[in-house]
Amino acid sequence: MSKRIKKAVFPVAGMGTRFLPATKAMPKEMLPVVDKPLIQYAVEEAIAAGIEEFIFVTGRGKTAIEDHFDRSAELEAILKERGKEDALSKALEMIPENGRVTYTRQGNPLGLGHAVLCAKSLVGDEPFVVLLADDLIQSKVPCMKQMVDSYGRTGGNMVAVMDVPREEVHRYGVLEIEGTNGRLVSACGMVEKPKPEEAPSTLSAIGRYILDPGIFDVLENIPRGAGNEIQLTDALAAMIGHVPFYGYNFEGRRFDCGNKIGFLKATMSFALAREDMRDDVRQLIHEFADGEAAQ
Repeated sequence: MSKRIKKAVFPVAGMGTRFLPATKAMPKEMLPVVDKPLIQYAVEEAIAAGIEEFIFVTGRGKTAIEDHFDRSAELEAILKERGKEDALSKALEMIPENGRVTYTRQGNPLGLGHAVLCAKSLVGDEPFVVLLADDLIQSKVPCMKQMVDSYGRTGGNMVAVMDVPREEVHRYGVLEIEGTNGRLVSACGMVEKPKPEEAPSTLSAIGRYILDPGIFDVLENIPRGAGNEIQLTDALAAMIGHVPFYGYNFEGRRFDCGNKIGFLKATMSFALAREDMRDDVRQLIHEFADGEAAQ
C-alpha cells in the first residue's frame, strides 16, 4: 500500500507571454474562466483529491496569487456591511487553513523540472502531486482524484495522459507503452517533444503528475534537455526501471488554457455547464452564429 499523498506543488512562475498585454501586470494563472481564476480551479482539484498542503513555486510579479489565497479584511467588511453573504462565503471558502500554504521562488526560468526541484525542501521525503494551472480539466470526478485513487493501488510515478494527433506530439512528453489495464498504462519510456515520425506513441502527458520523492535526486543531476531546460519528463524517463511508471488515461475534457483558443473554449464549456448561465450563453452563441452567417 502506497503512502497517502498530502502535498501539492503548483509551478506558477511562468511569464504568460502568449497572453500579453493582459499578463503584463497580472499572473496568467489569475486569468478567470467564468468567475474563478485558473489557479483556483487547480487548488480545488487538489483539495478534492485529499491534498492538505499547497506549495506554490512563484516568480517575480506573482504576488496576486498570494493575495488571492489570503484574507482581505477590507473586502470582508464591505461584503458584510452590504449584506452580501453569498459573495462573502465564496471569498472565504477558497482559502486554505493557516499554515497549509507555502511559497518559494524559482529565480531562473529553467523549465518545469527546475520548478519542481525548487520545492524539494518543502516536500521532503514523501510522494507528492504537481498540477499545472494551464491545463484545465472538466470532469465528473476531478482528474487528480482519479489519479490518487489509482495510485493507492500502484505507487511509483504517474502522469495524466491523453491521445493527441500525431502532428501535435512535438508539444508534449510522449509515452512508450508497455501494457494497458483499463485507464492505467504501464510505460517503459518517455520522450520529450519528439518529432512526429519518431514518437513512440501518441499518448501524451499533460499537466498532472504524482511523483516519487526520488525525483529530486534525479533532477539535481540530470543534464538539460529540450529548450536547454531541466525537463521533468527526462527525469521520469531516467527513473524507469527503478520506480514503476504509469500513465493514467483520465476521464474528462482537457483545455489548454496556455493558448487563447483553448482558453476561450474552456470559458464557453464551463459557462455552459452552469445552470445559472447556460440559457444565456446558448442564446449568445446563436446570436453570434446568426450574425456571422448574415455577413
